[in-house]
Amino acid sequence: MSIPARLIAFYLPQFHPIPENDEWWGKGFTEWTNVARAKPLFKGHYQPRLPADLGFYDLRLPEVREAQAELARNAGIEGFCYYHYWFGGKRLIERPFNEVVASGKPDFPFCLCWANQSWSGVWHGAPNHILMEQTYPGPEDWRKHFLALRNAFLDERYLRVDGRPIFVILRPMELPNVSSFIQEWQELALQIGLPGLHFVAHLLHYEPTWDYRSQGFDSCVVVSHLKVFAWSARELFLGANKNGSGRNLTRFRAGSNGNASKVELREWLWRRLRSSLGQFSNVRLYQHALPYLLDGCTEQPGVYPCITPNWDNTPRSGVRGFVLHESTPELFRVHLRDALTLVQSRPMKQRLVFIKSWNEWAEGNYLEPDKKFGHDYLKVVREEVSV
Repeated sequence: MSIPARLIAFYLPQFHPIPENDEWWGKGFTEWTNVARAKPLFKGHYQPRLPADLGFYDLRLPEVREAQAELARNAGIEGFCYYHYWFGGKRLIERPFNEVVASGKPDFPFCLCWANQSWSGVWHGAPNHILMEQTYPGPEDWRKHFLALRNAFLDERYLRVDGRPIFVILRPMELPNVSSFIQEWQELALQIGLPGLHFVAHLLHYEPTWDYRSQGFDSCVVVSHLKVFAWSARELFLGANKNGSGRNLTRFRAGSNGNASKVELREWLWRRLRSSLGQFSNVRLYQHALPYLLDGCTEQPGVYPCITPNWDNTPRSGVRGFVLHESTPELFRVHLRDALTLVQSRPMKQRLVFIKSWNEWAEGNYLEPDKKFGHDYLKVVREEVSV
């Protein structure tokens, strides 16, 4: 039985060339550059991952943005959450979203996530090489930032909770004087006729106990796709979970007569051997990661779950990447159902479930159709979620 919910998919706009990327990575660089040159790092590794229906698209084309919206809408996704980049007045890869706002098309809801982190070479082995530094000049920059987004906030398509536009902050703890920032933006929102903004703190698996409400946030979204990589072998075998979110672990083991534990042991030995030989070993089976993908999420109002269809950032990061191996649409269905269960008792307007992501192809993290699975992940969403 499908459950009504509001699914919002994070959306990466880095699928068109910009002068900065031309300078840093070479002429014509986009996210597709990394996707197309990806290589498998072990037997059975699903790389390269190639797009199906939409091909190697360019987000400067309005017909591409329309096609994306149609796919998402038909699957029951309510809107996109565009990553937004603001570096003390400097914006990057802003063209697709600016054109969505200016043109009024596609007629598909959206909100914004301020990705407030420096761009560096960390995933390329050069963590001290800063390409674009995230700075926080202070109150005057806060006002300029808000005014740059004014038209978006007033757009009828902008996603809201209780009439207030949703604004996600990717690294809330890195924003100095975050409570003052939020207070300033709330006052600016009132000045342009809005009832305020709905601020969402984006928290990682090791941050869910941070008191976001005391800092002025209305809610949080907890993202735990890398949690399984932090567990020791003993914790994985025993299903230890300090936050008590090992719901799926019992489900998988109860019907397997211990086979799951044997598989985990075999996978752990395989990783140890590869690591000892200097080979890539940052791999976990998606099925084994399921108990941890919603770690830190609770039924408490204001805590929004984030679901992850797949993860493999080796196209971008090479041997420094992490791989959730052998994700399938049916395993994703289990994950989605668990997330929907967490929100089903809430009022409809508060049943937000974020998806990471719609189109993070260089992180193997997407719902768009690919050559292997086609529309199967989107079909799962359509079957499990009623709008």
